[in-house]
Amino acid sequence: MPYRICPFCEATCGLALEVEGREVKSVRGDAADVLSRGFVCPKGAALVQLDRDPDRLRQPLVRRGGKLVPASWDEAFAEVEQRLMPIIAARGNDGVGVYLGNPTVHNISLGLYGQVLLRTLRTRNIYSASTVDQMPKQLSSGLMFGGFLSIAVPDIDRCDYLLMLGANPLDSNGSLWTVPDFPARLRQMRQRGGRCVVVDPRRTRTAQAADEHLFIRPGTDAFFLAALVHALFDEDLVGPGTLAAHVNGVDDVRAAVATFSPEAVAARCDIPAATIRGVARELAAAPRAAVYGRIGTCTQEFGTAASWLVDVCNVLTGNLDRAGGAMFPLAAAFAANSHGRKGVGRGVVTGRRHSRVRGAPEVMGEFPAACLAEEIETPGPGQIRALFTVAGNPVLSTPNGARLARALESLEFMVSLDIYLNETTRHADVILPGHSPLEESHFDFAFNQFSCRNTARFSPPVFAPERDGPAEWQTLLRLAGIVTGQGAGADIDTLDTLVITSQIERAVGDASSPVHGRDTGELLDALEPRRGPERLVDFALRSGPYGDGFGVNADGLSLAKLEANPHGVDLGPLSPRIPEILRTASGKIELAPTALVADLERARALLGHGQGHDGLVLVGRRHLRSNNSWMHNLPLLAGGRPRCTLLINPNDAQRLGLVDGGMARVRSRAGTVEVQVEQTADIMPGVVSLPHGWGHDLEGARLEVARRQPGVNSNLLADEYALDPLSGNAVLNGIPVSVEAAKAD
Repeated sequence: MPYRICPFCEATCGLALEVEGREVKSVRGDAADVLSRGFVCPKGAALVQLDRDPDRLRQPLVRRGGKLVPASWDEAFAEVEQRLMPIIAARGNDGVGVYLGNPTVHNISLGLYGQVLLRTLRTRNIYSASTVDQMPKQLSSGLMFGGFLSIAVPDIDRCDYLLMLGANPLDSNGSLWTVPDFPARLRQMRQRGGRCVVVDPRRTRTAQAADEHLFIRPGTDAFFLAALVHALFDEDLVGPGTLAAHVNGVDDVRAAVATFSPEAVAARCDIPAATIRGVARELAAAPRAAVYGRIGTCTQEFGTAASWLVDVCNVLTGNLDRAGGAMFPLAAAFAANSHGRKGVGRGVVTGRRHSRVRGAPEVMGEFPAACLAEEIETPGPGQIRALFTVAGNPVLSTPNGARLARALESLEFMVSLDIYLNETTRHADVILPGHSPLEESHFDFAFNQFSCRNTARFSPPVFAPERDGPAEWQTLLRLAGIVTGQGAGADIDTLDTLVITSQIERAVGDASSPVHGRDTGELLDALEPRRGPERLVDFALRSGPYGDGFGVNADGLSLAKLEANPHGVDLGPLSPRIPEILRTASGKIELAPTALVADLERARALLGHGQGHDGLVLVGRRHLRSNNSWMHNLPLLAGGRPRCTLLINPNDAQRLGLVDGGMARVRSRAGTVEVQVEQTADIMPGVVSLPHGWGHDLEGARLEVARRQPGVNSNLLADEYALDPLSGNAVLNGIPVSVEAAKAD
């Protein structure tokens, strides 16, 4: 029986597949999986429908006479070479832009070899889904701990008190927190006497399962958290414990929150001061506690400040880096915080360059996705005239998608690596599809770094590819060959050897590496006969913190060992990692980074102003069956009652003359949509909610199942000029809108 890691969301659940020939007869949770222990959500079974989806592209498409038509692989790569290279010659490397979508981190070909394409393009114009999602958390973690991916996650299996803001893991299965079967883990926490408090403008499924739910005014999480920190100082509840010797800036934080008393922020957050103080006392009194904030805290005006204050609370209560608190996983491979000199480093640097039109700062080598349209539209040196999109649908997932769609039409050339002809790729001149997930190997190079338990798992392909043509890593290498002037016929094996050799040489030169000083050729030979992502994974495992060191540790990890253990290898519960994980210049946790303290000054000016405007505000939402837009084309996930509805409190609906099930017109500065009304007391007054990823009614897309229930694109209402200024993350929560009954045509 083949076993498989589900690639649909961050939970990475193990699946057991019953296979007959080329057909999957059934999918169930793998009861022996070392992380998910048999849990599976509806997305796991839908993996079969993705494999069979008639709309999934199986050969390249090339634009001819204004239409995308099937072409051979050689024709497609020749088209790329013929049209891309003159643009680079005339415009320079910055004349090419790249957008990386969310699925790249669920796919080792795209995730590992996408970086090869970026290095060869040498363009400053890089954009990704990170700046419509989690960049604030990566930035705040980088400034505090020295690494953008050194993100502390709740150790839920030993936690006694969990405070969650803007997070809904019952629907998301965790986000920047790999936590399969969250419902069972929450029940177990409560059975041992633990307590869960959820702070959210909507009573989500997670909030309903919690011990307490607090409504909060959208966009005010940073104010609430600053008030918690104020209360900890004010009531002498600060106790960092053993962390004290590893922390800089406690007094600076005390000064920064001096005016953010619970009484001062209560009106802004719409949470009573006594309630805020009560939460602070509970947090400080709990034997083992963790504060966790996710997409709701990131996608707002003060997203980076809110993300920072989450960890300030964890540090000040002594709950960072201890069992049952917020801890740092130790991934088996690809984690930057397990390499190099331990306990000290250079920290992170941002703003090394700024976007050409708006002057937005670079973070992690990227500009804000909300800047992409203007960088295409605005003439001058560095204007984007050619674009690569990799497994992304930014027309639906980034602010003011209508403007971006118009901008894409103005490009001289566009290439998309994607399995669908969707709302974005319909603008492409060449579409290069990948294999079915069941035809590819899988290793979670990203999500092991955020896991609630340290494990390592690998899935070999279930089936041989049905079609001829390259795997996605080979496609990316061929594109890299074109960009470097080697042409569409570049030798893929030679390029792949260069990729792995560079990885080996870096490790051999790292004094902290288990293979330091070893012979590069010897290690390369030891990886034979593997190629592509599997060779990279094998090397990363063997030279990683649990690795066999190429013969040094006989019991250590290798890809062969994971292949021999199809349910995975359990590496144990999370364990303390401070100070070795730190990569700050001081070698300490920087509790009061200058940029974040300064951002509180910006927030202070808004104290006492209530919600900041008189109308309604819009927030997003997730659903268990639709984390990403392409999932709407799978019948198992797209069925049931319509989910793209406008949630509104009955009191607001009555005031505005809206009827349950009727249609409403929602307007913002950026655009207007009409959507079905769904009244519910589960959303606080003054707030409305639309889910993301919908809007499947655009001409030229080939998503037949999604088109039957197209929904509306909530990001037509998102303002591309509204960003968290530190991270460049789009403001997708707390958008001012007006709502009225839609008049019949």
